[in-house]
Amino acid sequence: MPNPTLIGDPQVRLVPLQDDGDPLVELTWIDGPAGTAARHVRAGLADRLVAAQRALPDGLRLSLSEGYRPVASQAEIIARYTSSLRARRPDLAPWEIVELSTRYVAPLDVAPHVAGAAVDLTLVDARGREVDMGCPLDATPEESGGTCYFAAPGIAPAARAYRDLLARALTQAGLVNYPTEWWHWSYGDRYWALVTGAPHALYGPVERSVAAA
Repeated sequence: MPNPTLIGDPQVRLVPLQDDGDPLVELTWIDGPAGTAARHVRAGLADRLVAAQRALPDGLRLSLSEGYRPVASQAEIIARYTSSLRARRPDLAPWEIVELSTRYVAPLDVAPHVAGAAVDLTLVDARGREVDMGCPLDATPEESGGTCYFAAPGIAPAARAYRDLLARALTQAGLVNYPTEWWHWSYGDRYWALVTGAPHALYGPVERSVAAA
């Protein structure tokens, strides 16, 4: 399995940003955490998620774990995960810990969730039950033994088929996957721009209290 470009890579940070001012909107139609900031994403991403849902076969639908994430919440996740890595790998230099951490959580300056540009999601069946995607959503590389990577080897055929189905629907709608997390997809952020060759990112950090209705 090739090493993917991580979101903390300098080439991601060098991508220009021209925020187009798209507002945060609530995903009222999707399964997920009701009445929370996490149900909000930029309008352009919301439209593409509708298209992705329509591309799925009957009996399957998208289920949202998280969309928009406040800066403070992102900082808490970074601190918690880097602390766990330091405890697990005391042999590593600080810069190595930071690099390892970006497999699972993005640095604040390029984090797509704080821009309303990313979603963590999975598939559920007609009864609302999550299908087997090969490892739990949000499992760290350590917890999952690496099966959180989208292209991880050793995934059961049914789980691989569901991952591929999710990928087809979301890719056709214009989203890109973060390869270390099968559930993380984004549109309009710096990582998306790097992967797609867009001249600049469309979305930077945004405050929900200001942008959302």
